[in-house]
Amino acid sequence: MARRNLVSGGLLALLMAIGLNLATPRPAEAFIHEIIGALCRFGAEEVIPPGQVREGSASFLRALIASGFITSIDETSTQVTVHFDPTVPQSKFMSAGFDLTIPDGAAPGVDLVLSPLVVPNPAFPAHANCANLN
Repeated sequence: MARRNLVSGGLLALLMAIGLNLATPRPAEAFIHEIIGALCRFGAEEVIPPGQVREGSASFLRALIASGFITSIDETSTQVTVHFDPTVPQSKFMSAGFDLTIPDGAAPGVDLVLSPLVVPNPAFPAHANCANLN
């Protein structure tokens, strides 16, 4: 009888430990998005957010498109235009009020147009406390 109680108690303890382990939240890996991290980091190392890069590409645009901050990207043989909507709540940036054309900014002979140019919003805490922006 004592042996059966010991086995039952051990099994109950094991089940409780498994239940507690499953109920305990796992640590999450936080990441400052590259568009903010690039402004504020002091080193020159490239930062690529996990989950934003697909095999064979090096783009952090997926989250910006999914959030609506980038509304579309139009491409011609001589120009790439990135359309921004800085009014979406998660943008953290504001419109400068004009478009910016960067000659050869997309590739040699292909201009990059930022429409509108977006600039850091000083009301956003990461920008307000960024040494590179102050």
